[in-house]
Amino acid sequence: MIIEQIYTGCLAQGAYYIESDGEAAIIDPLRETKPYLLRAAKNKAKIKYVFETHFHADFVSGHVTLAKETGAQIVYGPTAQPDFEALIASDGQVFEIGKLKIIALHTPGHTMESTTYLLRDANGKDHAIFSGDTLFLGDVGRPDLAQKAAHMTQEELAGLLFDSLQTKIIPLSDDVLVYPAHGAGSACGKNMMKETVDTLGNQKKINYALRANMTRDEFIQEVTDGLMPPPKYFPLNVQMNKRGYEDIQQVLDRGLMALTPNAFEEAANATHAVILDVRSPDEFAQAHIPKSIFIGIDGGFAPWVGALISDTRQEILLVAPKGREEEVITRLSRVGFDHTVGYLEGGFDAWKTAGKETDHVDSISAENLKHKLSDDQLAVIDVRKPGEYESSHLPQALSLPLDFINEQFDTLPKNKSLALHCAGGYRSMIAASILKSRGIHNLMDVTGGFKAIQESGITTTAVNCPSTQKN
Repeated sequence: MIIEQIYTGCLAQGAYYIESDGEAAIIDPLRETKPYLLRAAKNKAKIKYVFETHFHADFVSGHVTLAKETGAQIVYGPTAQPDFEALIASDGQVFEIGKLKIIALHTPGHTMESTTYLLRDANGKDHAIFSGDTLFLGDVGRPDLAQKAAHMTQEELAGLLFDSLQTKIIPLSDDVLVYPAHGAGSACGKNMMKETVDTLGNQKKINYALRANMTRDEFIQEVTDGLMPPPKYFPLNVQMNKRGYEDIQQVLDRGLMALTPNAFEEAANATHAVILDVRSPDEFAQAHIPKSIFIGIDGGFAPWVGALISDTRQEILLVAPKGREEEVITRLSRVGFDHTVGYLEGGFDAWKTAGKETDHVDSISAENLKHKLSDDQLAVIDVRKPGEYESSHLPQALSLPLDFINEQFDTLPKNKSLALHCAGGYRSMIAASILKSRGIHNLMDVTGGFKAIQESGITTTAVNCPSTQKN
């Protein structure tokens, strides 16, 4: 028996490869199928099934392409209605992979079709569950993503999730392993652990949603409390996963169009494409193409693209580090952004060499900020998440979470100079680029973010709880 977790950190997503006696199954694959094909080929195994735990909202799965390439059968749980050929499993249906059995356990709540797959080993012993977004380590899936489609409130869905956990998951043996679809950093839950596998017994001890004697009403209250609105691209990814999508090779062929600086400029002027700069925050601050948006490839790239550009149909012109263009286009496609229409050949250096216009982002050190805080013409804008802000912040800072900067743009004090900061500098540079692209230029980025602010000795509010954000 082989079980491999293929974890993608930038999406906080876990896909799974299971193999026995020359047969294999993939659970919740990413869109690029090569890793799974290579893994099966290495052992001369045939991929028999592609199991989907639900219609994913935060990424585009590779189920359609993988089935086409291997002849594997796509399997969804009860009530799923995809627009392509798939086996809709009944609750308790058994699938065989070599000497292994995989049992579909219908666990609605996160979504109506959500299904947990129980792996039983060659000796007939329950070995592991692949819980999708039903059960995370330290948390459970948010119950608000399917309410429009299911015509149910998030409270009703949370009640279904409680029932699923109580009747399908908690009765399983404590030594059963839990393999979730996501870990810390995903927007599909609230308080996930950084670990990516655990025993069910330990989760029963430490996961608030599995505690003994918890009532249904208590569960509903706790699971729905503090939910932030989901990113706007989530419903668009759900539709792609339900309806099917363009092959990723076609997306790459279109996006890998090398454009000279002149051609790049002409394309930008002739279309409504977003110029997306994925270099480092420091490089973008020093010089960038006017009105371009910064979202660095070496941060939480794809989820921020989804949250801030939001419309997966948006055309994109790419400014990337040389040699990383294909990587960027691939990672964009993982969240459904398939319309990269070209990249700047030679990178930003070619733009500068061509003598094209550039812009920059001013910065201010935490030490200099300390001396300017008494200036009533300066507004400090904290773009961290609400929980980070509540944990500790500058007393005079306004909370404007990056997640909602587009929606809350009109609340900015535009008649003042703005000092933007996050935890370490990645998110505040994104915010600065968005504001500059919309005509706000009287801004500065606080170098080093809130960490530098604290180290400078500037007075901040008392710490209420630890923050887990790193950038």
